[in-house]
Amino acid sequence: MAQEKDIILRHPKDPSALLDIIRDVQDHFGHVPEEAVARVAAHLKLSEAEVRGAVTFYHFFSLTPRGASTVYLNDSITSRMKGRTAVAKAFEEEAGCRFGEVTADGLIGLFSTSCIGMSDQEPSAIINGVVFTRLTPLKVKHLVKAIKTGKPVRDMVTAWGDGANQSDLVRSMVSNNIRKKGPVIFGPFESGSAIKNAVARKPEDIIAEVKKSKLLGRGGAGFPTGLKWEFCRKEKSDMRYVLCNADEGEPGTFKDRVILTEMPQLLFEGMAVAGYAIGAREGLLYLRSEYAYLRNHLEAVLEGMRRENLLGNNIAGSGDFSFDITIALGAGAYVCGEESALLESAEGRRGEPRNRPPFPVQTGYRNRPTTVNNVETLCTAAKIILHGAAWFQSMGTARSSGTKLFSVSGDCERPGVYELEFGLTVQELLDIVGAKDAYAVQVGGPSGTCLSRQDFRRRFAFEDLSTGGSVMIFGPWRNMFEIVANFMDFFIEESCGWCTPCRVGNTLLKGKLEKIMAGRGSAQDLRDLEAWGKNIRALSRCGLGQTSPNPILSTLQNFRELYEEAIDRHKEFVPDFDLGEASLEAARLTHRQPIMGETSHE
Repeated sequence: MAQEKDIILRHPKDPSALLDIIRDVQDHFGHVPEEAVARVAAHLKLSEAEVRGAVTFYHFFSLTPRGASTVYLNDSITSRMKGRTAVAKAFEEEAGCRFGEVTADGLIGLFSTSCIGMSDQEPSAIINGVVFTRLTPLKVKHLVKAIKTGKPVRDMVTAWGDGANQSDLVRSMVSNNIRKKGPVIFGPFESGSAIKNAVARKPEDIIAEVKKSKLLGRGGAGFPTGLKWEFCRKEKSDMRYVLCNADEGEPGTFKDRVILTEMPQLLFEGMAVAGYAIGAREGLLYLRSEYAYLRNHLEAVLEGMRRENLLGNNIAGSGDFSFDITIALGAGAYVCGEESALLESAEGRRGEPRNRPPFPVQTGYRNRPTTVNNVETLCTAAKIILHGAAWFQSMGTARSSGTKLFSVSGDCERPGVYELEFGLTVQELLDIVGAKDAYAVQVGGPSGTCLSRQDFRRRFAFEDLSTGGSVMIFGPWRNMFEIVANFMDFFIEESCGWCTPCRVGNTLLKGKLEKIMAGRGSAQDLRDLEAWGKNIRALSRCGLGQTSPNPILSTLQNFRELYEEAIDRHKEFVPDFDLGEASLEAARLTHRQPIMGETSHE
């Protein structure tokens, strides 16, 4: 096909362009035709298996048609709490097909997806790249009707969100929901101030200032940022890179979405400061696919910085510092939040984690020393260069300096983004957000910890509760087993499949959990959950697998009584297979009378 060939030829013959080519082909045809697989492989001198492997790895790519209007409805637990089931039913009734299917005429495809970063305004969906929030069955009816009349999806957004969401380059109905502005991320900031301050000093002084501030990575792991930059700078290489991880795929997290919308220049200046410190000339923002609606906005900010000589050659009159930033778009894979998997994806491959060592600061992007920091970390570093380490250390705790952005969702009056100092307790945060009757709090997303009321006096700090920022609140009326099951489904779906403990182990954990939920659990099942979970944690290859059993392990620890009440404590073993129930089910499916003396329950 001529159009297909033209799309491919627009791109360089560089294997790192693979995902960009696949995306353009998919955007044009609605999927990646088999003919395109062969053409792309020939263009990039890759095998067809490599191209097909990339297409099948990422959630938003497909080898088969997904409809002229493709609906991806969020299936996270917060979406379900806010009415996702009724919304999904409305989509099916109005479209005339079930989820996972495409209508007979190829007009509409319905698909579920993991959290899309809208937990503060659920239920939400992405339709042909356009985000729709706070969906209701009535809104769905109007949307599907408009699709059937041929109305462009973008024209269906009639109410804009706040701030930059209203700009011509975004025009999104997404709301920022900034509930509390703090002095670091949302404090006053003048264009160019961080970059100009940095280039007036020596790179070594920048690293020393960041080290002195005790800035720890804001992704949750808490590695010292200044030390990471120092390691990268000391590596001998003719080229170094700065990568910003804007792939916040942890369910319940959406703080980066707000920064990218309202404070993108602060982020880009933070990347430039990092580049100056480590001796890099190129930076890459890896933007999650769900935030693709912000790309034009971000590109415009970058272009404005180039015009102001804040990016490009001889930045801010420095004489010898040149640095620029490009944007790479993800395609839907939670595992790409892991830094080595992100590097693989940024280079155009499947986002499978690398073996470590070597670490990214040694061998990272394009096999060069690379510092990988997340959005909040880089913004914070820019402010530290402006105001100094002492200013930063005056906030927070002795070991956890500064502020933290919290993405709050669930059963509370005021969901949204809060910038608060480290050291506040869980209960203090609950009071601030209006969660009057919280029963459980999930800190750090599914990979984090589920806290019961007895832990609400614990503090948010690296020395106590370390978190990337996600805080999901559950009231006493919520079914904790359904929450845990949803989290386990997420990890099963998002596993890259490379290692057996994660790929198989989580499926076994979910099966054991379902047995308990069905009332057939025993004391042995609880012991199995703990033992298997610990094995998965110890033996998995990357951070995703290592934290994947946390939903079960943390609730077993903090909500043990729920599990004890759900099992038969008088039996050490209860079979998972019930012959009587299976016979009744078989009779129902074959429309025959029950056998073996069984009595139908119907």
